[in-house]
Amino acid sequence: MSKVAERQKFIRYWKETTGETEVDMLEVAKLALKMGWAAPPPLSKEELLAKKFKHAARQDIRYDRKTGRPYRGYHAAPKDNDDGHQPSFAFIDIDDPKTKPDRFRKACVLRREQCVGDVTQLRLDQLHWNDTRPDDQQVDVLTADLEFDVELRMASMDDDEEAA
Repeated sequence: MSKVAERQKFIRYWKETTGETEVDMLEVAKLALKMGWAAPPPLSKEELLAKKFKHAARQDIRYDRKTGRPYRGYHAAPKDNDDGHQPSFAFIDIDDPKTKPDRFRKACVLRREQCVGDVTQLRLDQLHWNDTRPDDQQVDVLTADLEFDVELRMASMDDDEEAA
């Protein structure tokens, strides 16, 4: 059994043991440690600091000079590894004139694929919920075409600018 499958099994065990329907992962971890599960090795100082820098880069919101609309300054772009196994990423600054279009294109494709994956999984989850529930408990959230939602969100940004 894989480590992920073991953890999933333990989550179900925690639910059965506690009777809770909403899972607090910190409480699951506490019980696992109490029952002898090994904690993962601690991160090095460099790894902890790198996580802080990644978080800061993701939070770097800038504003377009013409429109005033917000945009993310840094984007994670996949980079080639020496070992060819574990994917790694470099953050690119989209305002840096030395940033190559192909790097930003790769970052955009990666983000788009993540969005498609999220929407696909949302649809599958929703279908399962609806297939296992009576009509009065159906949850219908349109997931097929988000273009209209994006246009509405962008239009509301324009409305906010006019109100200011």
